[in-house]
Amino acid sequence: MRRDLPRTCAKVHDLVIVGGGVTGACIARDAALRGLSVALIEKQDFSHATSAASSKLIHGGLRYLKKLEVGLIRESLRERRMWLRTAPHLVYPLAMLLPTHRGRSRSEGKPMLRAGLSIYDLLAFDRTWLADPDQRLPGHRSLDIRETLALQPDLPADDLSGAIVYHDCQMFSPERLALECLLSAAAAGAELCNYTLAEGLLRDGSQVLGVRARDLLTNNTHELRARLVINAAGPWADLLLAGLPTSQRVVRSKGVHIITRALTTGHAITFAGKHGHLFLLPWRGHTLIGTTDEAYEGAPDDFRVTEADIASLLASVHEHLPSARLTRADVLHFYGGLRPLVSDGSDDSDASTYDASRRAEVHDHAHADADHAMSGLISAIGGKWTTSRHLAEQVVDLAARKLERRLPACSTATTPLPGGAIANFRRFVADQVQRHPGHDPAMLEHLARNYGTRMGELLHIIDADPNLARPLAEGLPEIGAQVVHALRCEMAVALPDVVFRRTGLGTLGNPGEAALSGAARLMGGPLGWDRAERMRQVERVLDTYGAAP
Repeated sequence: MRRDLPRTCAKVHDLVIVGGGVTGACIARDAALRGLSVALIEKQDFSHATSAASSKLIHGGLRYLKKLEVGLIRESLRERRMWLRTAPHLVYPLAMLLPTHRGRSRSEGKPMLRAGLSIYDLLAFDRTWLADPDQRLPGHRSLDIRETLALQPDLPADDLSGAIVYHDCQMFSPERLALECLLSAAAAGAELCNYTLAEGLLRDGSQVLGVRARDLLTNNTHELRARLVINAAGPWADLLLAGLPTSQRVVRSKGVHIITRALTTGHAITFAGKHGHLFLLPWRGHTLIGTTDEAYEGAPDDFRVTEADIASLLASVHEHLPSARLTRADVLHFYGGLRPLVSDGSDDSDASTYDASRRAEVHDHAHADADHAMSGLISAIGGKWTTSRHLAEQVVDLAARKLERRLPACSTATTPLPGGAIANFRRFVADQVQRHPGHDPAMLEHLARNYGTRMGELLHIIDADPNLARPLAEGLPEIGAQVVHALRCEMAVALPDVVFRRTGLGTLGNPGEAALSGAARLMGGPLGWDRAERMRQVERVLDTYGAAP
């Protein structure tokens, strides 16, 4: 991946995609693999916002049964299997423990929950259609009180009637999973530029001709022309349409997560509450807790996690698992983002958006009513991580019809991502350990999980400079070679890109000034950073760890 905005703007593309989150990444990949000329721009770094701020779940949407969104559930379950198949190093099964209680309402009782999960299992009839037995998801099973407490001894036992165990999937790194989609797109010819702001649409009357793009690294403005513009700007999608005669509106939902010490032993816990579900998810030896789901009315650029958001999650944990005794000091890290939801047209301003549909909408602006019609523009709004690949397929199918191009069928459901051609991840890691006896097995497993079959690129860097195999921070697995690789091959241009989105160095909390300064030195040499710039980059990272009052 090489960033070259002037070169990108030197020709007219079939598609210009605005937005470098997972939706834009999947559209770019699908379109490029089918032979379209593609350019994608992102105003910050790739996956810097909503796509990074998820619960790290690839899930079927069990709770959508409540609103009988059977089609969305089946789509999600099918797509869950696709991610397992194409990215086995980054997506893997996760056991979910759902405690049940006596005296609850009929809809929350164990018989009703088992009935719902039986339907869920039926809709997931293809959950075992995978060559790797480690990826095959079992159906749900019921636990009595003794079995439940053996698995999670600190659950409040007063009205506990047992639990149900079911399975969904977890992402090791959403940022790296989306990045692999972009790497695949770039390998197929797509031109990608981060830190490039779409200042507005280029128009000739009711015809959209492209976007006016400002390079935020040089402050130069360019015209980026295309036969079709794809609006995949997530929470900013309606802002890109500002000034156009359109009725599109995005509802923004605030989702906040916290990371604490480990509270489970490898399984997740799902608690059903009055205003949604609370997840305690095992992740990288810690527990990821989330999420909030509240309407956000402010400007998306102004969003920040507040101390009140953190306190709300801590209170929820105390309500459901008081023995955890979590305090603010136990919060090692926090993050949040805005979910873009499709507006249902109502004026309901309820603070919770938990019950809002997660359906996606592909809007061809040329097919709006006469007062709102705009040719050459498609907006992809809403959706969720799990179904982003399928949403992209629908967008590219529509684009092909608009361009009057006969394209090959979509192949992203079966084509492995760049690091994903792995038959069995456990055997792959064991093979790497055997082939490289001179390297730390833990480091090899870490590289395999992050890069899959591409881990050899990192080993070549280490072979050239063995010092780059050293961890950047004590107790963390990230190494210097990852910083060098991110700079050379993954379009990292700022320290936060590396710390949060190319590696996991900063995703469990502040790794310490020595680690950040070391990463800044590795980046700063090739990028020409002096000491003042390195310090400024470190301060950019440290600013992320501060919550708003």
